[in-house]
Amino acid sequence: MTKAEIVNKISKETGVEKAVVFSVVEEFMEQVRHSLIEGENVYLRGFGTFLLKHRAAKTARNISKNTTIVVPAHNIPAFKPAKIFHAGIAGKEE
Repeated sequence: MTKAEIVNKISKETGVEKAVVFSVVEEFMEQVRHSLIEGENVYLRGFGTFLLKHRAAKTARNISKNTTIVVPAHNIPAFKPAKIFHAGIAGKEE
């Protein structure tokens, strides 16, 4: 599902104009992004958590050049779904 499809669906279900829904969805994503940049996790009860995971420094190989490089330690954004979110997907059959 794309962002446009989400906006259309929310607009249809709530009766709110698409432009308003679009701006709310955009602002929500911006706030999640900003919080993660600031090092804060975002907890949405019943849905999940947007969080930062720390990756330690490691040595990797560039196979094409046959060289070794060091990948520095860094944080990556991640999403951890809530248990109820998991249960809803696991119980759904295609």
